[in-house]
Amino acid sequence: MRSRYKFEDGRGLYFLTSSIIEFIPVFTIKKHCQIITDSFEYCRNNKEVEVVAYVIIPNHFQVLIYSEGLSTKMRSIKRHTTKQIIILAKNHQKAWLLNQFQYYKKDYKTNISHQVWKEGSHPQLMQNLDMVEQNINYIHHNPFRNGLVQKPKDWVYSSANNYAINEGIIKINKIEDF
Repeated sequence: MRSRYKFEDGRGLYFLTSSIIEFIPVFTIKKHCQIITDSFEYCRNNKEVEVVAYVIIPNHFQVLIYSEGLSTKMRSIKRHTTKQIIILAKNHQKAWLLNQFQYYKKDYKTNISHQVWKEGSHPQLMQNLDMVEQNINYIHHNPFRNGLVQKPKDWVYSSANNYAINEGIIKINKIEDF
């Protein structure tokens, strides 16, 4: 069955969601969140990717991201973060987490022993500024809607503070910078 979520050819600003398989709460510790933020930083600095907004909550991340060839770049991010999350779980004897990644791995994935991410990232091409602003607001309010904080700016792993006070965990390219 064909999905309505797909990357168009060429450059574009996309809203993406990448979820952990079976919504396992992986991003509850700083080291796991840092794997994602480091990947975003690496792509910004080395792969001509512009992060406009992001949030990392316990079982997924959402990002507004601009680049050419995003499908390939997202596969690379997911592949790299999978390796790093598994290494970290092994180094910290998180057998329960590794067992979950192994148990929920799709049977047809015969070339891997663990599956960290659900397939796809549901890319939605931003068509206009209203759509962009709506998605930035949605991203920043995600931790609040999930009961994780009282105010969006209180969530550390989000670009909300980049927009509010020009500070954040990673550097972003604000929408007004385009």
